[in-house]
Amino acid sequence: MAYKTLFTVITDPAIAKPALDRAVAIAHAEEAHLDVLCIGVDRTQTGYYYAGASAVFQQEVIEKAKEEAVTAETYANEHLANEGIPFAVDKAVAQLAGLGRLVAHRARFSDLVVLPRPYGKGCGQEQETIVESTLFEGQVPTLVVPPKTKANIDAKRIIIAWNESSEAMAAVRAALPALIAADSVNITVIDPPQHGPDRSDPGGALSQMLVRHGVKAEITVLAKTMPRVSDVLLRHARDINADMIVMGAYGHSRFREAILGGATRNMLENTKIPVLMAH
Repeated sequence: MAYKTLFTVITDPAIAKPALDRAVAIAHAEEAHLDVLCIGVDRTQTGYYYAGASAVFQQEVIEKAKEEAVTAETYANEHLANEGIPFAVDKAVAQLAGLGRLVAHRARFSDLVVLPRPYGKGCGQEQETIVESTLFEGQVPTLVVPPKTKANIDAKRIIIAWNESSEAMAAVRAALPALIAADSVNITVIDPPQHGPDRSDPGGALSQMLVRHGVKAEITVLAKTMPRVSDVLLRHARDINADMIVMGAYGHSRFREAILGGATRNMLENTKIPVLMAH
């Protein structure tokens, strides 16, 4: 497949630039259309208004969200005006509780979503909600871009975090255009199960599939020498100077991930390079 429709969401221009720049770079490379949804978020909790809040307060909150949407819309249009790609910018206002449904409905008609990293300085709860809604309700592969990522660097060295799961397989299929274009793709297997279907050749079947697509793939098997799988992956990414990581998202329930952590959340909190995920 090719990426012909890209999608991104802007709620705060202060954290939007790395993801927007990467989306523009992909749009140029793939001759794709970029849709931008600019959202003003009402962050009050559902039902709060009915606990004695005045009509004046309600109106002030809504007006502030509208202003945020207009600010984001202006930023997106000015940023994209001279980029030479087809794009469309739309704006909306949503309460935090309904944000996921709005984003998922718009994201599901795209081939790839490009979003800023949802954790870190300047990020609110809405950023996490947006990423989860594109992956789960929207069912769209999502490229998460950390701060200070340079848009003009192609992903020449890519790591695939391979654990034989359906989530990882979905991510690999979604990443095929990038994998084919890369100079090298490292299929990384951490502590492969002794009784798994690929126990005699971890990653071998995936490597064979990718090579038939013209991907320059190699396999690395690593021991889990650190408490978290994500830490092993990030260290390996630094060791080989990788430009991107491809991985499945949320092998466990989102509730369990939120309470106990997990490879997905830890990766998004700590990665310094873009991560392409699918569920």
